[in-house]
Amino acid sequence: MAGYVPEVSVRAVSGLYEEPVCSQDGKERPTPSVDFKYPSVLADETSVIRTPAAGQNERQDMTVEKILTITVPSYNVEKFLEKTLDSFLAEEVLGELEVLIVDDGSKDRTAQIGKKYEEKYPGTFRVISKENGGHGSTINRGIREARGKYFKVVDGDDWVDTDGLAELIRRLRACEADYVFTNYYEVNDGTGELHAVTFPGIRTEEVIPFASLAGETRISMHALVLKTSILKENRIRLDEHCFYVDVEYILYPVPYLKTAVYFDIFVYMYRLAQATQSVSMAGYQKHIQNHIDVILHVLDYINEYKKQPGCDEVKVGYMSHRIAEMTRDQVDIFTSFPLGDKSIRRRFREFDAAVKEKSPSVYEKSGEYSGMLRLLRKTGFRFYVPIVKLSKMRNGETKTEN
Repeated sequence: MAGYVPEVSVRAVSGLYEEPVCSQDGKERPTPSVDFKYPSVLADETSVIRTPAAGQNERQDMTVEKILTITVPSYNVEKFLEKTLDSFLAEEVLGELEVLIVDDGSKDRTAQIGKKYEEKYPGTFRVISKENGGHGSTINRGIREARGKYFKVVDGDDWVDTDGLAELIRRLRACEADYVFTNYYEVNDGTGELHAVTFPGIRTEEVIPFASLAGETRISMHALVLKTSILKENRIRLDEHCFYVDVEYILYPVPYLKTAVYFDIFVYMYRLAQATQSVSMAGYQKHIQNHIDVILHVLDYINEYKKQPGCDEVKVGYMSHRIAEMTRDQVDIFTSFPLGDKSIRRRFREFDAAVKEKSPSVYEKSGEYSGMLRLLRKTGFRFYVPIVKLSKMRNGETKTEN
C-alpha cells in the first residue's frame, strides 16, 4: 500500500549528506558540463587537465513521452537485476514509465536479463549497452536518452517499493517542481533489517522555493527525483571512470533549481552491507584519489558559480556545507591507513592545502567538524602519529596501526 510504513527503525535526516554508491574504476576524468564555462582542474600528479566532456555540445532531445524515466546503472548485476526490474512492474502506471537499463560493459548476463524485459515490455524497458565508463557515464547516457518529464536513478543492485513507485508517478503527473524528494529504506543485505530515512519538519505536498529547503535537510541520491529538462538544458554531466559521483549528481543541478516538493512516501530500497561497496573503508582506501578528485572538482564548480550574475549565496552555502562534510570524511580515509605511511601523510597535507586555497570557507567549516583536523593544522601536521592515535582512542577506536 502506497505510503504505508512498516514497523522499522527510523533514521531522521537533517543537514547535508549523501552516501556514495558503487561505480566501476577507471582513469579518465571528463569534466561535468554546465551552461557556464567550467575551469580545468589538476587533481594530482597522475591526473590530466580536465577538458570539456565529450558530447557537451551535442543536441539534447527534449521530447517528453513519459512521466518518469528511471535509469538503471548496471555492471555485472545478474544476481540482482531481475529483482530490480520486477519492482518497476506497477501495471496501472507502466505506460507512463521509461526504464533505461544502461549496461556498462558487463561481463555477465546483465544485458541478456535486461533484454528479456525489453522484449516483454517494449514500451517501458530499453537496454542500452556501452563500453565500460563507470557509474557517472551510465547516468550521463541516461540523461541523454531520457524521454520522461522527471528523472531518477536506481542502481542495478537496488530496487523500489512497487506501490510507492506507482504513487510517485501519480503525484508527478501534475507536479511542476524542479526538485522532488521522497523517503527511502536502507536494507541490510545480511539481515534484511529496514531503516527508514525520512525528512521530518519539511512540509509535504507543498511546492516551496528550493532556497528555503537548502539549509534544512540532507537529501541523498536515493531520495531524489529531478526534472529532466533541468539536466538536459543545462548539460549536466558527471565525471566518468570515477567513484563517488553521486555527490556531483546532487550538487551540479543546484544553481538551476527554483522549486522543490517533498512527497511523504517510500520509494527507493537501498541495499547496504555489501563487502564490495565503495562506501566501505576498504573501498575508500582503494579509490582514495576519486574521492579527492570529486571534492576538488566540486569546489571549482562552486567557485565558478560564485562568479555568475545572480549567484544565490544560499545555494553556495548548501554546496559548500556538503563538501565540507565530504572533506571531513576524507580525513577519516587518510587516517585509516597505517600511521607510518609517509606518502599518505604527504597527500593529506597537500589535499588540505588545496582545500584551503580553493575555498577558505570550506576549509574552516571542515575544521569545525573534526577536532583532530584542527589540531593537525595547528601543529602543521608535525605530530601526526600521536594526534591521530589520541583522536582514535577518544572515539573508541583503540586498535591503530603504526
